[in-house]
Amino acid sequence: MTRTVTGRTDHVVVVGAGLAGLSAALHLLGSGRRVTIVERDPLPGGRAGRRALGGYRLDTGPTVLTMPHLADEAFAAVGDRLADRVELLPLHPAYRACFADGGTLDVHTDALAMEAEVERFAGAREAAGYRRLRTWLRQLHDVQMRRFIDANFDSPLDLLTPDLARLAALGGFGRLDARIGRFLTDERLKRVFSFQALYAGVAPARALAAYAVIAYMDTVAGVYFPRGGMHALPRAMAAAASGAGADLRLGRDVTRLERSGNRVTAVVTAHERIPCDAVVLTPDLPVVHRLLGRRPRRPVGLRHAPSAVVLHAGTTRTWPHLAHHTLSFGAAWHRTFDELTRTGTLMTDPSLLITRPTAGDPSLAPEGRHLHYVLAPCPNTDIGPGARDWTDLAPRYRDRLLTTLERRGLTGIAAAIEEECLVTPADWTTQGHAAGTPFSVAHTFAQTGPFRPRNLVRGTDNAVLAGCGTTPGVGVPTVLISGKLAAARITGTPARATAARGGRR
Repeated sequence: MTRTVTGRTDHVVVVGAGLAGLSAALHLLGSGRRVTIVERDPLPGGRAGRRALGGYRLDTGPTVLTMPHLADEAFAAVGDRLADRVELLPLHPAYRACFADGGTLDVHTDALAMEAEVERFAGAREAAGYRRLRTWLRQLHDVQMRRFIDANFDSPLDLLTPDLARLAALGGFGRLDARIGRFLTDERLKRVFSFQALYAGVAPARALAAYAVIAYMDTVAGVYFPRGGMHALPRAMAAAASGAGADLRLGRDVTRLERSGNRVTAVVTAHERIPCDAVVLTPDLPVVHRLLGRRPRRPVGLRHAPSAVVLHAGTTRTWPHLAHHTLSFGAAWHRTFDELTRTGTLMTDPSLLITRPTAGDPSLAPEGRHLHYVLAPCPNTDIGPGARDWTDLAPRYRDRLLTTLERRGLTGIAAAIEEECLVTPADWTTQGHAAGTPFSVAHTFAQTGPFRPRNLVRGTDNAVLAGCGTTPGVGVPTVLISGKLAAARITGTPARATAARGGRR
């Protein structure tokens, strides 16, 4: 039996209307709690926000949606359905990978289509390796999801289950790069199934093989795009929560928590004092620690994931070789990860994620226009350029990115841009993200599972954390799970599929 919040939990205040907070709210509502959601921004979404720019509608956060059934679980908690709220478009291909040698690979989630594509790209031997890899990825997911990802931990001893032996037998505690190499020998193909380690903040050569579960989500389970952009998901979750009785208060920045002994008794904003029986805190960890008035003791300081520079470009044209998501790999690979995670220098031969949301929904841009999102990983401000350094660095790095894109086939991109927004680690710092990164705490072994910052707060009996800084970690699927796990800490059990409060109103 995992630990839960003690005492009354009738009224819960959720601080933050991002995906984690909204997931927690829906699961709490489904268990009969009264819920107030307090959000500092004028719109729900948190990291998955929305910005309007000259007729373009920009998603300010994640652009890749996998495992949508986890969002559907949250809707189901209040008797609602994701399909009734959001139109999801399955992406075919999930990604297009473009390599420095001119080779191109479409990444399909359908097994037969991907096998044929791998054979075309790298031959029959690699296609056979892909078949074995796909089986391994599925086994890895099945072993991990119930016991290690979708689970609350009170102690490292909670890991001691038969599934731990199964995970070890699958090689989950080896190194990701080496394990992928048991199935594939083509270095380009290996990148397609290991670049996801960057989301976890660790180079593939040092990441646990268990993190190949992210590759399962990307390359087996399927990639989707919500019509209306990624922000359509939190917008729909907020509407479902309001329909189930949540009190959603937007544009209210929480300034402090009132306490009585070891309990939070009220959440205070500049506008009001909101009494509560329990609180779910979803901001980044430094903000949470400030509100709680204490920072947990750890023998070693937290290590943060790399950051990213994001260029949002509204353009008068697009380029036919771009899919919805395009991975543009440089020739360098191991050096790139060294730069991002060790030396703290900007990528000298960048690998980029280029997303073209108007491929799925042209209404996100003015008629005849296109929207491109270019994500360039970069060191966080702990080891790389500091937030102040980006004031001078930003325009020069923007020009470097455009030169790289031009060289890789996006001919005339600089001249085609009519609206743009550049986001750097300085901007992430301003938003309250530690080390200037939106990817939070890295998934090193010492910061994974029960070793990650806990969602129960030591010294506070009725506060629970949710979001990418706590368990299970970074990414849309895991953040949605974190909300469910936070709710379970308060209710004692996961919410039922049909809300106790009567479903949608």
